[in-house]
Amino acid sequence: MQIDTIMQQSAQAFDTYKQVKPAERATFLETIAAEIEKQREILVETAGKETNLPAARLNGEITRTTNQLKLFAELIKEGSWVDAVIDTARPDNTPPRPDIRRMLLPVGPVVVFGASNFPFAFSTAGGDTASVLAAGATVVIKGHPAHPRTSLLVFTAMQKAIAAAGMPEHTVQHVADVALGKDLVLHPLTTGVGFTGSLQGGKALMGYATERESPIPVFAEMSSINPVVFFPDALQTQAPQLAQTFAASITLGIGQFCTNPGLLIAIQSEALENFLQLLGTAIAASTPQKMLHSGIQQAYVKGRADMLAQVTLVSETAAPAADEAWPALGRVTGAEFLKNHSLKEELFGPYSLVVTCKDKAELIAVLKSLKGQLTTTVVGTETDTTQWQDIIALQATLAGRIILNQPPTGVEVCAAMVHGGPFPATSDQRFTSVGTSAIKRWVRPVCFQNFPDHLLPDALKKDNPQGIWRTVDNQLTK
Repeated sequence: MQIDTIMQQSAQAFDTYKQVKPAERATFLETIAAEIEKQREILVETAGKETNLPAARLNGEITRTTNQLKLFAELIKEGSWVDAVIDTARPDNTPPRPDIRRMLLPVGPVVVFGASNFPFAFSTAGGDTASVLAAGATVVIKGHPAHPRTSLLVFTAMQKAIAAAGMPEHTVQHVADVALGKDLVLHPLTTGVGFTGSLQGGKALMGYATERESPIPVFAEMSSINPVVFFPDALQTQAPQLAQTFAASITLGIGQFCTNPGLLIAIQSEALENFLQLLGTAIAASTPQKMLHSGIQQAYVKGRADMLAQVTLVSETAAPAADEAWPALGRVTGAEFLKNHSLKEELFGPYSLVVTCKDKAELIAVLKSLKGQLTTTVVGTETDTTQWQDIIALQATLAGRIILNQPPTGVEVCAAMVHGGPFPATSDQRFTSVGTSAIKRWVRPVCFQNFPDHLLPDALKKDNPQGIWRTVDNQLTK
């Protein structure tokens, strides 16, 4: 099918779908979740064959996907996310003030690109798609070529939900052809793009979006090495447990997470050397595994060799089979790290680099040399966090999420979550791709001036039943 036909259908569906009441949209999202649950067994089997991911991981990811849909359903039923604001008319003012009301409304058809490393949670019916549909926008899904059958099965479940919930036929559409991605972004009816993947891919989409006669936002999650700073007292008192925790995080899912701790930073000390010996032993004991697909594995094997040619190898697992990848830990001094730009780039896979700094000043320089990140982690005792508050404050400027004494792998889906960060972690650090605030990417503020109540959207009417917070005569009320 031609892209123009697909986007025309999406725009026509949007004209109807944007008028669907929040409660009905919520039911639609819940129906999608139910239809996916009905297909759980075949989805796990299919995705396992296409991605090499184990059944336990895939089952957990399906649960996360359906829970995301249900979470957005609850959000739109409650209603306050539309940020409705009412300033009533004040005719006695000089000059008179008209009645002014504002709320968030959906932008229009959105294109979502599926991710290779999350065949469910960040792909066809994942967080981007769930937030688009919750916002009242329609979506065209660009399925990822790494798991085409899985993507199509999920889309089929969504089609059943569309019919069951009585939504417009083309509320959700699916495109499998890899070559059509650029055309989807360039089409004049596309109003926004969601992407999770490589820096190269994200920047290409951003470039296409700016080439258009009417540029559109691309919300891309791209590259992060997620620096972890280990403070002295924690290394002195907690080395064994820290080594086990972070070895598990580095090797989790054979390193195929955007929050993989790819950079470990500390000041040189005997405690650090002891920690590194324990960490190296734990990583060496991990098991080589197959990666998601041959393309990712080949990129990791090459990138790993390039990285290890520039640093000192601390530890690696035994040589893997031909189709497996193997974890590795390298180390470099702070001075060498500052001189070598390539060491600051992401290597997607089970690899982490230790940077040993000579003093606090060098540690600060290392942190300041980093690009934007999704996460940064603080590892320290209460003594550490009291003494190193300036370092912690610096870390908070680097990333969308700062973590204390926990590994960065694992992203909770909740209202407070921020899965974003300064470029190149994401293309727009003001937004998150995980959690209920992700819905804000697909809406824009619209102001209604001097409208009678019966012509206003429900959220802006005086007797709004959803209990939305708003201002009336400049006072916050509910």
